[in-house]
Amino acid sequence: MTTTTVELSAPRGAMKARRRRVVGLGVLALLVVLAGAASLAVGARALSPADVWHGLFAEPDADRRLTEIRLIVRTVRVPRTVLAIVAGIALGVGGALIQGYTRNPIADTGLLGVNSGASFSVIAAIGLLGFTDPFQYVWFGFLGAAVAGVVVFGLSSVGRGAGNPLTLALAGQGVTVFLAAMTTAVALSDQKSLNALRFWNAGSVAGVGFGVIWPLTGFIAVGLILALTTLPALNLLTLGEDVARGLGVNIALSRTVGILAITLLAGAATAACGPVAFLGLMVAHIARYLAGPDYRWLVPYAGLLGAVVLLLCDVVGRLVVRPGELAAGVVVALLGAPFFAVLVWRGKFKNA
Repeated sequence: MTTTTVELSAPRGAMKARRRRVVGLGVLALLVVLAGAASLAVGARALSPADVWHGLFAEPDADRRLTEIRLIVRTVRVPRTVLAIVAGIALGVGGALIQGYTRNPIADTGLLGVNSGASFSVIAAIGLLGFTDPFQYVWFGFLGAAVAGVVVFGLSSVGRGAGNPLTLALAGQGVTVFLAAMTTAVALSDQKSLNALRFWNAGSVAGVGFGVIWPLTGFIAVGLILALTTLPALNLLTLGEDVARGLGVNIALSRTVGILAITLLAGAATAACGPVAFLGLMVAHIARYLAGPDYRWLVPYAGLLGAVVLLLCDVVGRLVVRPGELAAGVVVALLGAPFFAVLVWRGKFKNA
């Protein structure tokens, strides 16, 4: 093979890979639409595509059945579907980012203490302040998640191991264990808090209206923008800090922006629907398998996969115990636990 042939085949290979990744993103976007349609149609009362269309776009009329359908679709299933998409994207992107910044392939958003911070704040707001409306205590959940993320990052930024991914993981585990103990103490001292913890800790996208969803979506949008700005630097950080520094990366700034993005994404999603374990872990690995190690592609893949998985798990949860429901977070955990075991069995932890 001549030198000219090699030079021409390399760009052609890159273009082919880029085309394949773009097609993959298109397929995932289509899967989000299809899973969203299933989320609108499936439930305690199954609806046909015509019923869903009527519920979305028809004007009020005298038909009682159609009026009920409009009410179900617009006030129950549309907010639930939108929350599953938004939270799934946030947790998927957050999971991919945290694995990149900690260089730990079995890391999840709970590693930063985000889940435990949100849990403690929600239970404290209910047990100590008497808030019972999700519109009230969801903001405490977001605040708790943000504070826990800042504390973990602050602890990992001081001392001899400052900036080390292992230090970040250890600080996250320390804060997580402390907050979990505090949450248990508050919940056991107040029956109302214990009941709330039992419901909220399962991780569900049901029962949250647009009054909560839209403001939290604003925080998630900011987190996504920050995440996108730091992806080129994150690619270089995976080559090692010395190499990244030599190529002009401001490591401290990049890591700060990345942790802030993770906190906004995971904190807002967790505050809205409770802790959803394993989602970020699973979709980050699937995205890496489909898109490769380049975070400029891996992160969008992880976001769309997160939305698809959370939507489908919520739909499955409505079907398996009818006429009741299984929370989406429980279904995700049932999938995630064996997935995690397979990762450990295949030796992924050796790269941590």
